[in-house]
Amino acid sequence: MTTLRLISSMATKPLLADLVALYKAQAPGVDIQVESVGGVDAAKRVQAGEAFDGVVLASDAIDKLAASGHVLAGSRADLVRSGVAVAVPAGQPVPDISTEAALKAAILASPTLGYSTGPSGVQLAKQFEAWGIADTLLPRIVQAKPGVPVGSLVAQGEVALGFQQLSEMLGVAGITIVGGLPPGVEIITTFSGSVAATCSQTDAMHALLAFWQSPTCDALKRQHGMAPA
Repeated sequence: MTTLRLISSMATKPLLADLVALYKAQAPGVDIQVESVGGVDAAKRVQAGEAFDGVVLASDAIDKLAASGHVLAGSRADLVRSGVAVAVPAGQPVPDISTEAALKAAILASPTLGYSTGPSGVQLAKQFEAWGIADTLLPRIVQAKPGVPVGSLVAQGEVALGFQQLSEMLGVAGITIVGGLPPGVEIITTFSGSVAATCSQTDAMHALLAFWQSPTCDALKRQHGMAPA
């Protein structure tokens, strides 16, 4: 039995669970163990030299790990593209976010805003700065701790308007997903897999990533609110 140990961000946790099952159905001799944590924490653990065979993170995080020699150069395999969605507590009025102006107005009207420490949160903060409203919004922002879904904060009423990858919003009880961000201000993150520098079974890890990139997995990716990369 070949065992592969991977670490990933929370954004791809549900998808990877299904992708693992799909792969094991055609490669029963391979056991795949995926640990999903906050993306920042995942990168830190890989940088600290913890032994993994594979890493699945946002593509820019993978590139940084490649530059520092913590994943194998040239092993990056783009898996999915994931867009940020907006959610409100279930039963609350749904704001208009159909245009950039409408989204900005909805944000300014919201008493509390939530986003993650991941790439989507970083991009959203940059957008607030570009609009010139970052200082105005600062007291209203509730940033989810690493590994804590923004949707859970929305469901609990801690956040009136939440932003996170659609894949992480799907299936969260107690929220209404308003939709994705409008044209011009979309936030799309590419999530990629790579072979860790500590990998002891590089051929098996390359085979796994190649399968996950194949059209066989496309329908499953769409079911999780993501697009094949």
